[in-house]
Amino acid sequence: MLATKRVAKSSRVYLSTLFLFNLKNNSPLISTIPPLSPSMYCCFYYDYSTAAAAAAAARGGGIRDRITSEKDIAKSFKEWFKKGHSELLNRIFVTIHKHGEDKEALGLALSQLRLPLNESFVLDVLAYGKNRNEIYSCVKFFDWAGHKGGFFHTCATFHAIFKILTESKGTSVMIDFLEVCKGTGDLYVHHNMRFQTVLVMGYAAAGKPDVALQMLGRMRFQGLDLDAFSYHVLLNSLIEWNFLESFEVIFKQISLRGFEGRVTRVLKIKYFCKQKLLDEAEAYFRGLINEGKVEKCRRGELLGYAHALSVLVDGFCQNGLFVKAGELIEEISKLELVPMESAYGIWLKNLVHAGEIDAASKFMKSKKSLEGYVPDIFWCNFLLFRLLKDNRLEDVCDLLIEMKENQISANTVTMNAALCFFCKVGMVEVAHKLYKSKLEFGFSPNSMAYNYLINSLCGVGSSSEAYSLLKNSIKQGYFPGARAFSILADALCRQGKLDMVMELVLLALSKNFRLNDSTYERLISALCRAMRFDDGYVIYEEFNRRNRVATIATYRQLIHGFSKSNRGHIASRLLIEMQDKGHQPTRKIFRAVIRCLCDMENPEMHFFKLLEMQLYRHKFNSKVYNFFIDEAGRSKKPELAREVFEMMQRNGIEPSIGSHVFMLKAFLRNERISDALNFLKANHDSKMDKKLYRAMFVGLCQVKRTDLALDCLKAMQSKELVPSMECYEAVVKLLCSTKNYDMVVKIINDLKKCQRKLTSFIGNVLLLHSLKSNELYETWVRSRDVQNDTSSDLSNLGLLIGAFSGQLEASLEYLEELIEQCFPPDTYTRNMLLRMLCMRDLDRAQEYFNRLCDKGFEPNRWTFDIMAYGHFKHGRQVQGRLWVDEMSRKGFDPTLSTLQLLNR
Repeated sequence: MLATKRVAKSSRVYLSTLFLFNLKNNSPLISTIPPLSPSMYCCFYYDYSTAAAAAAAARGGGIRDRITSEKDIAKSFKEWFKKGHSELLNRIFVTIHKHGEDKEALGLALSQLRLPLNESFVLDVLAYGKNRNEIYSCVKFFDWAGHKGGFFHTCATFHAIFKILTESKGTSVMIDFLEVCKGTGDLYVHHNMRFQTVLVMGYAAAGKPDVALQMLGRMRFQGLDLDAFSYHVLLNSLIEWNFLESFEVIFKQISLRGFEGRVTRVLKIKYFCKQKLLDEAEAYFRGLINEGKVEKCRRGELLGYAHALSVLVDGFCQNGLFVKAGELIEEISKLELVPMESAYGIWLKNLVHAGEIDAASKFMKSKKSLEGYVPDIFWCNFLLFRLLKDNRLEDVCDLLIEMKENQISANTVTMNAALCFFCKVGMVEVAHKLYKSKLEFGFSPNSMAYNYLINSLCGVGSSSEAYSLLKNSIKQGYFPGARAFSILADALCRQGKLDMVMELVLLALSKNFRLNDSTYERLISALCRAMRFDDGYVIYEEFNRRNRVATIATYRQLIHGFSKSNRGHIASRLLIEMQDKGHQPTRKIFRAVIRCLCDMENPEMHFFKLLEMQLYRHKFNSKVYNFFIDEAGRSKKPELAREVFEMMQRNGIEPSIGSHVFMLKAFLRNERISDALNFLKANHDSKMDKKLYRAMFVGLCQVKRTDLALDCLKAMQSKELVPSMECYEAVVKLLCSTKNYDMVVKIINDLKKCQRKLTSFIGNVLLLHSLKSNELYETWVRSRDVQNDTSSDLSNLGLLIGAFSGQLEASLEYLEELIEQCFPPDTYTRNMLLRMLCMRDLDRAQEYFNRLCDKGFEPNRWTFDIMAYGHFKHGRQVQGRLWVDEMSRKGFDPTLSTLQLLNR
């Protein structure tokens, strides 16, 4: 069996090789590395010999080896993590987690552990909890210990809990606690310690040294004073918060009382550095060192010099004097008078902060080889996370192995770094196994670790595992972050696991965690697509309750959903809320709501309630009346349209021409022809005649009343009113649909006499009916013979109709030229020409399609369907299926007739 050191070195070689092969596509935030190959996993046998690893690699590393490898890696790291783990301390925090909400049950459970309560043990518990980021549990334990008979908190324990709270941004909680104590004097402290002393320390630690000074003044007025420990806590706070004048006063008070010691001297140097008096700080430090050379110092004094050196080195680095700091470290190190570990740690921290990672690594290796220096876990962790941030994963791997070799006990920060590392290199299973074993070694994941693990689990398709992980963390009162939550919610939504997402969202909201707006919106969108509008509305209300503003898209989905499900009252409420939030609803959204209201019971009440709210919002603008008249007509409620029209007049607003047109259209859309005619007669006005007659004519065409439409046309001509192109388009479409081609030809002739060009719409209608039969062409030829008209425009149109009817032969180029001479072609025109070619010559159709695409033409659904249908009709099934596949890739669905040929 190989020696331990040799095994470790061989492990590092294999680990380094592993990551060299797998670090090319890393993202700094989320691992993009594919799962490692089986042979690579075999190199990660952490505690196996070189021979064993090589043998595994030689076997090719099948799935079985890979699984075994993952288990061994996880097992190896678990064993390392357990070395710094205290079973008793862990049981304390497990107990607090279990009974934390029930104070009486918690007290009983902790008492049954028979804990050796004293200052040292309480400090150990608090330090253990701080390392695990168990802030809430630390406070619970501190409270229980203070009320436990036989133990009283000391300055040291109070300072420890205050430091934990301030470093975890729990300052506001601490200040509230101090304010209550200041009023009641209710503090469980040792009989040699005054509660006023605790208040001074508390305010000092909370960043309120001014209040702490006031409390000290009151104490002095009462003939009381602080002890040495409390004075130094206050002195440090004065430096931290720039109360530098007060520092001199308190420093003198400490000296007068004989409390001056090594901590005081360290704070003096810190004071000089804070004022950027670096020369004075260095001179003061050198004076201390010279004293130390003469006197035989106790260990405490040596530690004082070490801390003083650390503060001075930090001061130099903070002011950019890295060279001077490095020279000072080397100089003092050669004296062999001062313990250097603390200064080395500060130097490493500042190098890493400055981005000098290579210099930090080189320094650490140099000191290890020359002096056997092993950095403190704090500095190792600091370097680990910087390496992770810079994506230097091979260096992370080396550092983790080195820490294990040097028997550095891993704390929760180290564990978090290791978890992130495994996620980044694609070893999600290892990371997940470590997470699931967290209670065995007291591991408390932080936000970064949760983010990486959730992201990685989602990335490998294990969204259900990620869901369970996130759910448990939220239940424990810990939220990993809105980004990780959003990624998981998005993955679950894509998989249709909407109940899981809803449960997570509602659970997070119950704990007052803040989610990204996009998370709400994606969930609402997914619920609406699944027709779960009520659930979508529940999430929307939670979103709204937090004074957040939903997007227009979210409102649109909810409004259309409730409108389609005939829940107009909710759709209407959402519409109003949408406007209150500053959004402008589209006409389509308004239309959906009004139509839904008109289909409900008692539509008048709902309709007019919405109208009144809109009138109030828009200050009784006539456009609002016009809009509701139009929408009432479209919703098959002409009587409501008439009531709005009359309300408009009652309110002293003169209906505009638009109001009359909308009212007329409301009657015509609902085939209330007599009402429309009466309305037209009643509102006869030379200013309105043209628009009213045009609206009347188009409306009659749309309801297919050909006789009345033609009578209206004659009336317009008798009044010398010129029909609009919309009128001509409507009548040509109507006449073609009834095969009244003689009248169609007459209308076309009228257009030409007025020297008006055909629109694309009219031209396309003529081509469509020419494709269907040759009746239009025959009528055209007959009319030309009777009229003996040789007009070039009409002649070209006749040739075009003949070609589409199959009565005339013409080249593709000539047809394109004819179309451009007769009317402006559009996409519909090109599709019509393609359809004609597919019916007669499929190869020419394919050639035309390719030529259109080369010119930048964007095919639509009908273009693809025409090509697929043409191939099927000509018996080319294989090519037809290829066209259907291409159609699907573009997001289009075949028509029913094409599907019938496809499935034949």
